[in-house]
Order: sequence, then C-alpha cells, then structure tokens
Amino acid sequence: MMATKETIYTKDVANKKMKVVREFDAPVEKVWRAWTESELLDQWWAPKPWKAKTVSRNFSNGNTWIYYMEGPEGTRHYCRADFSNIQPQKSFIVLDAFCDEKGKINEDMPRTTWKIEFFPGKEGSRVEIELSYRSAADLEKIIEMGFKEGFAAALNNLDELLAK
Repeated sequence: MMATKETIYTKDVANKKMKVVREFDAPVEKVWRAWTESELLDQWWAPKPWKAKTVSRNFSNGNTWIYYMEGPEGTRHYCRADFSNIQPQKSFIVLDAFCDEKGKINEDMPRTTWKIEFFPGKEGSRVEIELSYRSAADLEKIIEMGFKEGFAAALNNLDELLAK
C-alpha cells in the first residue's frame, strides 16, 4: 500500500471559511477526471466502509449531481451539488446541500460552497479547496459532524484510486 499524503486544514472562523490542501502523486488531468466523472467519484468520495452512489449527474455549469452515501447497515444520506464556474482542469465551484432522494434541499442543515482548484506540481498535483459557509455556526457544525476525518479518509481513497 502506498503512503498517503497529509490533508491540511486551515480554519478561518472570522470569515466563515475553511481551506483544505492535498497533494497527489498523479497529474492534474487524472485528478480532475477523478473529481468530475461519476464512475470515478463513486469509487472514492465516501469514507470506508461507506459507499457513494450517483443518482444523477451532469457536470456542466448550472447543473447538478445528486448522490447518496450508504453505510454498512444500508443507511442512506442524500446530497446534491450545484455546479458553476467550471474552468476545465483548473477549477470549479460547487454549492452543496443535504437533500432528499429527489434532490429537495434540507434547509435545516448547513450548505457549503466549495471552490476547488487544481495545480500541477513537480511530481504530481495539488488540489486546494476553499469551503465557505453562511455562518461560523454552520462551519462549526460541519466540523462537529466529522467532516475533517471523513474527507481525509475519502482523499486517502482517492490516493488508492489514482495509484491503480
């Protein structure tokens, strides 16, 4: 098994943001595909033993990805991601939300705006993600729900996928 890179988090409560930086031993083109193609996303997005499953996805500006994460006992948590500002192999923005199986947003849960940027490196690539929230309380709630641990585990899954 290959060594995984460290996932670096920087929390900025005053500005209701969190930054995540992660390096990968693969070129931007390969990492971009893993972030933007359903067949690949479903293989790494959920932290094990959970699995991600795409319900519908159209990776283009103004369109959506509806998916769920399924736990080992069959529990499902549905989410939706609305895409904007797609700059192929450079960046895109996602407004995510918890939702029902039809994509109706759960207004009681925090929404996150993800600005995801891809940078080539000497021996691979770097992904920088800026997560923005409506309030500091929303940011704290997402962290309390285990976001950091779960997302780091998912990014480790991505390392494994990219090594194949």
